[in-house]
Amino acid sequence: MAKSQQRLSSPRYDLIIEKDVEIPMRDGARLKADIYRPQAGGRFPVIANLSCYMKDKLWVPPPDLEEKPNPTMNWETPNPLWWVPRGYALLRIDGRGSGKSPGLTDPWSASESRDYYDGIEWAARQPWSTGRVGTSGVSYFAMVQWLVANLKPPSLKAMIPWEGAADMYRDFGYHGGIFSFGFVTNWYNNHMAHHLLGKPQATAPDAFSKPWVWEYMRYNLDSDWYHGRRAAWDQIDIPFYSAGNWSGMGLHLRGNIEGYTRAASRHKKLRIHAGTHYHPFYSEEGRLDQLRFFDYWLKGIDTGIMREPPVKLLIRKGGHGNYAWREENEWPLARTQWTKFYLRPDAKSGDAESEGALATAAPKKATSVSYPASGMTKAGVASASWTSTALAGSMPRMGVSFETPPLNEDMEVTGPVVLVLWVASTTEDMDIFATLRNLDVDGKDVFELGQQSQPVPVAKGWLRASHAKLDPELSLPYRPYHAHDERQWLKPGVPVRVEVEIWATSMVFKKGHRIRLDIQPRDGIGSAPYTHYSADYNTGTNTVFAGGSRASYLLLPVIPAA
Repeated sequence: MAKSQQRLSSPRYDLIIEKDVEIPMRDGARLKADIYRPQAGGRFPVIANLSCYMKDKLWVPPPDLEEKPNPTMNWETPNPLWWVPRGYALLRIDGRGSGKSPGLTDPWSASESRDYYDGIEWAARQPWSTGRVGTSGVSYFAMVQWLVANLKPPSLKAMIPWEGAADMYRDFGYHGGIFSFGFVTNWYNNHMAHHLLGKPQATAPDAFSKPWVWEYMRYNLDSDWYHGRRAAWDQIDIPFYSAGNWSGMGLHLRGNIEGYTRAASRHKKLRIHAGTHYHPFYSEEGRLDQLRFFDYWLKGIDTGIMREPPVKLLIRKGGHGNYAWREENEWPLARTQWTKFYLRPDAKSGDAESEGALATAAPKKATSVSYPASGMTKAGVASASWTSTALAGSMPRMGVSFETPPLNEDMEVTGPVVLVLWVASTTEDMDIFATLRNLDVDGKDVFELGQQSQPVPVAKGWLRASHAKLDPELSLPYRPYHAHDERQWLKPGVPVRVEVEIWATSMVFKKGHRIRLDIQPRDGIGSAPYTHYSADYNTGTNTVFAGGSRASYLLLPVIPAA
């Protein structure tokens, strides 16, 4: 057994289950919860969850999951059959207006965070509790952790937000100001169907009745409506282990990185893995990371985890499973060689589908390349049709692409990425969908495994040009931070400089491979299910400028070979 595992809670307790326990809220409401705890005298730390996913809805995991099916499994939550024997009590709360809890469903809201706060403090007062509460879980269960941490529940001593968006505007609803139509609408309607069509709950007949999707579309600029719907980093000071996923572009990865870099916590760790949304959480390696962290902060066992480097990265080398773990002391990595790859429309890369090259030498001659802002569908230019969103990500090739020559040696790119462009449009706005791809020696994509087991490229970024305004206090040379508080419309044909945030990534591009950048007016390859409602009012021509005083470039975090 490894030294780091010598002092860990080991399985020794049987399980007792209490169903449909009522937890009083401050306003008099009573939410229903299930408790899984050791069948023994004494007190135990608590791991608390709250969501609208229905605590009674059994999850049957895929056969290759390292934790096996059992009657206590619930989607994206800790497995009681593994945690309870190790001396933890698990609390699962049906959020207000979902499952067996009455009320109005309002995911990731200030009111939901107050309910979570009340549930945490209730758990701390129970006779079987030590009074030390942690929170854990994937996705929804991570997103609500950031939000309840804003409120500083006194009994919340540590948390593990595993793949969790933290800003419901920038991470979830709008990417670069472009509405995440595919996921937001499908997610909400899917869970409404679970409640109203799957197995309706008599205790919540009005589940999901709030005009929630309408509200997200209505508040399409960042505003006070998002208060309580984003992490307040200066208020979050408890120990946490932030776990992201390189494949989480379009929902979760950004929040986990922002949390690690910006939260006020003195004791925080960052881990970024790869693959699906659920396999790493339930893997033996992932569970041991979680157990070592909670044993330290909830039980006072020195597992050694806080003496290790704070950053743990799974370095991708091309293709699912081709990875290696590496520990680091900071994020971004101090030894990063920030390298500009300039767009060269005047230099062909050799690929018939590429409009130019990516080169480290800045072009002196000013050039440009233009492309239509609307994709052609079988119905023609159908920007006003429902098919324009239903077919997002599956249309013919659009926009322009730039490639490096075949690499002379392996090149590792690990960290944040930014695309700086000079652009213009014949209309008043322009949507920029940027995709980084890894092309092998035959020009074929080397895909990674996405969160929903779909093939995905290396990285993605988005920006609506009218949202190009930056927050100067929060922007960094390698990570622009857009204000999203007003629209600055384009003047037809007038060039403007924009910075596109491409979500952080890690990839070792192999010798002979090419790095490809796609710039498109709509979702490109590997976008689903995180597809967008592109600007239906932009049906003109877009132009990207390069060279001279308008040099456009891709800034990559190149990590030198050891």
